[in-house]
Amino acid sequence: MRSYLILLMLVMCSRLASQSMDTIPLSLAQAVEISHSDAPDVAIARTIYSNNYWRYQSFLANYRPAITFNATLPNLNRSIQPITLPNGQDAFISRSLMTNGAGISLQQGVAATGGRVFMRTNLERIDIFGTDEKPGFISYLSTPVSIGFEQPIFGFNQLKWGKKIEPLRYEESRKRYSENMAETALRTTELFFDVLMAQYSLEAARKDKADADTLLSISKGRFEVGRIALDELLQIELSAMNAEAAIAQQTLTMQTATERLRDFLGIRTAVVFQLVTPAGIPDFRVDAHKALLQARMNRSDVLAFERRNAEAQMTIAQARAERGLQMNLFGSFGLSQTGPDIETAYTRPLDQEQVVLGITLPIADWGRSRANLEIAQSNQELVEMQVAQERINFEREILIRVHQFDLVRNQVQLAMAAHDVSKRRLEMSRNRYMIGKILITDLNLALREEAEARRSYVSALRNFWLAYYDLRRITLYDFENDRPLIETPEEK
Repeated sequence: MRSYLILLMLVMCSRLASQSMDTIPLSLAQAVEISHSDAPDVAIARTIYSNNYWRYQSFLANYRPAITFNATLPNLNRSIQPITLPNGQDAFISRSLMTNGAGISLQQGVAATGGRVFMRTNLERIDIFGTDEKPGFISYLSTPVSIGFEQPIFGFNQLKWGKKIEPLRYEESRKRYSENMAETALRTTELFFDVLMAQYSLEAARKDKADADTLLSISKGRFEVGRIALDELLQIELSAMNAEAAIAQQTLTMQTATERLRDFLGIRTAVVFQLVTPAGIPDFRVDAHKALLQARMNRSDVLAFERRNAEAQMTIAQARAERGLQMNLFGSFGLSQTGPDIETAYTRPLDQEQVVLGITLPIADWGRSRANLEIAQSNQELVEMQVAQERINFEREILIRVHQFDLVRNQVQLAMAAHDVSKRRLEMSRNRYMIGKILITDLNLALREEAEARRSYVSALRNFWLAYYDLRRITLYDFENDRPLIETPEEK
């Protein structure tokens, strides 16, 4: 699989660099690519899409001709059965016969009317076995061709409504798959930065521990010559112990975050990630009107709104159709003939016709059909109100996300500048403390400010990339490369 090829290349590169297969470098783009290949969530999304795909193929088959072969080969009957004689009396008669039959039928649904047309051909044979009292004989019944139709009148047309709703449902499933892929990228980004922030915190804790040990060594020498007081020395010793505890805590945090990322990516091998901080941020702007337009074109929610309204209308149509007069018209025309052999059975066939009109008229149902219609109409009103509100929320969310995206971009630039200033200030404070120009409290303040600025910078990066992938999720559009993000797995 692609993810394992990527991991293999990363491991080989890491091994060449450090002769270690435990720690490998991984960028955000590589993590997203691995997640799109083998993440368990993606496998589930593919299975759901495959289910919807074959459901749609099954639906399409309802509008295509169906050819069926039927046969009874054979039906042997040796029994004593009650038979009504010509004089009206019943008698038990021994029967000994065998029937065989075969036929092919072709039928097609008519979406415009909800009816069905068919064509059939059949051949049947009866073998009456002879006895001591009477001889046996063979008879054939052929139906070379029979055509007909079955048409409900005033009934509910399932084919018509299915043709309106099922394509929406299938297209909705296609776009939902793309949304699942975008959501996977967003979740990968979130877990990636959990590990990255833990990685930075662990490195900072180790650096703080090294600085604390250096300061403790210097402070001990100053205390011995009486240049600092005991309380300041004890404060520095406490800082060194706290730095040691911080390393243990950050190590545990990083291990936990690494396991969560590894499990989400579907990686079962024991690897440790050395994440690469994204170098800068992409430079592009998002137009709110374009984002809203792309979301309307690409999101499954828009199709879901239309489908839900259509389903509510279908429920009303079904309730109305089941309320009043029900009529069903059946008609057929065909040719048939009998004979002692196959040739005779197909010679000069006779025509046969059949027309049936069935009527069902409810006289008293105690208001059940009316209640069903009122329920359907009430549900339609409810669905229309819900869909209208959800459309408003849908568009408002797009506009808010676009506005937030511009804000987090500015926050990254400010956080980067603040981090650079805090690093320069810490370096100056550390040098001044070494030569005894400032107190330990001033140095600790510079350390805290630098740590806070570092966390703020990484947090700003995290917020930007989360907003970046969230914007792709809610619009299914790549604004950086100016292309839609609609994709489907290979259909087999």
